[in-house]
Amino acid sequence: MATDLGARPAQGYPLSVIPGYYGSEPGIQIGSYLSSKASDEDIQFFQQLGLEWVMTIVDDPAEQTAEHYMQLRERFESYGLKIYRLANHSCHNMEQVTLNLPGRDEKVEEFLNFIRNLGKAGIHYSTYAHMGNGIWRTGHGTYRGGIVGSAFDISKAQSGRWIDKTFEGPLTHGREYTEEELWDNYTYFIKQVVPVAEEAGVYIGIHPDDPPVYPLGGVPRKIFGTFEGYKRALEIADSPNIGVCLCVGCWLEGGELMGADVIEAIHYFGERKKLFKVHFRNVSQPMPAPWSETFIDNGYMDMHRVMQALREVNFDGAIIPDHIPAILGGPRAGLAYSIAYMRALLQAVNNEYGGPTGA
Repeated sequence: MATDLGARPAQGYPLSVIPGYYGSEPGIQIGSYLSSKASDEDIQFFQQLGLEWVMTIVDDPAEQTAEHYMQLRERFESYGLKIYRLANHSCHNMEQVTLNLPGRDEKVEEFLNFIRNLGKAGIHYSTYAHMGNGIWRTGHGTYRGGIVGSAFDISKAQSGRWIDKTFEGPLTHGREYTEEELWDNYTYFIKQVVPVAEEAGVYIGIHPDDPPVYPLGGVPRKIFGTFEGYKRALEIADSPNIGVCLCVGCWLEGGELMGADVIEAIHYFGERKKLFKVHFRNVSQPMPAPWSETFIDNGYMDMHRVMQALREVNFDGAIIPDHIPAILGGPRAGLAYSIAYMRALLQAVNNEYGGPTGA
């Protein structure tokens, strides 16, 4: 039965998954990436799509201050947009931390300062990835009308990449690592992060390995590449501020070897308020078969069912399109197609369940 929402609160509707955030409407929120250097026209395009939540990135070392984050937040808010996630790629995915390489403690401290600055700026969420050798792809796949999406064939895997660094070879860091090493390194990191995140009022969603499950370049990918890995990681953190950035696409890449399908994962993490953000994307088929990234409506997963599951657990955080395939008309065309499809699914699901929120 739908909840009687009554009059809209003055600040908007508080989001239960990220305390401190308020939406203009209750229930599932839709957002997308927007450059921190966005033009007025870029922002107007966001407004035309009916978006209010921004995922943005600040990578300039000189701009990693609470004051700059606040200025950026205020600029977006002057247009009716709100920052949901702010990222700093320098400390988003750190091989030094994941693999205990030289410079680990300096990277940990960089991350802690980043979290402190987010809190001071009133930004309450960021995503973290614990991959040791980046995101792996082996080329591109094409489907209807020549749409192009990135692809991966594990039998041809040769390199991973993160921003401007490439990790190559059968042993990207000169040797094989064990899962227990990665667990020890994660524990060392997260035990320092938890008190800082809690004090700053910042929530951290951990992104899955992309692709998950199978070791690549000598580095295991089961810690944040399986259901049981996530459960153990959250138990180690033991904090309301540490949860999941659920990339539906990554989960679908792993298939049965994830240990739970994406619907089960949404229910488990969502019912425990550990689901902080969702990357709403689809792929052609699960590993070990080769796969390519597709538009939401063209992969092997029924994304209507994913939206239903999010509504069933009363998820009221942000969902975003991710890794949007290339389409004629450029990036705006692909984004518009994705957002329109997501908005239609959300409207349908809310109608099915009697409203955007409820028991």
